[in-house]
Amino acid sequence: MSPEIHILLVDDHKLFRRGLTALLAETQDLRVVGEAGDTGEALRLTSKLQPDIILLDNHLPGNRGVDAVQSLRKAAPSARVLMLTVGDDTADLGAALRAGASGYLLKVCEANDLIEAVRRAHRGEVVIGAEMTPKLMQAFTTPDTPSSLTAEINTALILPHNISSETLLSPRERLIAIAIARGASNKQIARDFDIAETTVKAHVQNILRKLNMASRVQIAVYASVNSLID
Repeated sequence: MSPEIHILLVDDHKLFRRGLTALLAETQDLRVVGEAGDTGEALRLTSKLQPDIILLDNHLPGNRGVDAVQSLRKAAPSARVLMLTVGDDTADLGAALRAGASGYLLKVCEANDLIEAVRRAHRGEVVIGAEMTPKLMQAFTTPDTPSSLTAEINTALILPHNISSETLLSPRERLIAIAIARGASNKQIARDFDIAETTVKAHVQNILRKLNMASRVQIAVYASVNSLID
């Protein structure tokens, strides 16, 4: 069995916290160990509980969540901060990741996507919600991009073995890569292409393997910089 991942929820809406706690309780390897309604309480609980993951809203009383990321990481150096918010502002995305957040998700994401994002962040991956991936290149055009994102982007900038994407990817794989770059989830791609979601997942895995990549973030950047999308 995988080790239990301890989570601190930081959101000023108690009803939302209760619902999310109930949702995560249904997953055997995830456990909410604390809840906070503002950044001050979040810092106190982070120091006390030393959670593995901090799910952090951006719109909090007094301070924005993105402005507390660095302090939270100092209070619990091994914790991963994962933004979970309603705002899709590119500047907030960039600010959060430059401050050391491990990802940025919108509250409209699917429950399964959130659960998987928590697990991936715990493994040390950078996790960007499907709705935010088109904003990555815009958010990271400055030299202070964090090294984790720089690695993701640099990998995506290189065509493997100098082979054209037309040769490397099948026509269907190219279309799915474009859809990912435009922010589509697997469920949306399955609906748009009238195929099973498991088929979409298989295509995504093939794309990752062929491009020698490890994440949807890299696929999105690759599709953008290699002119697969307008």
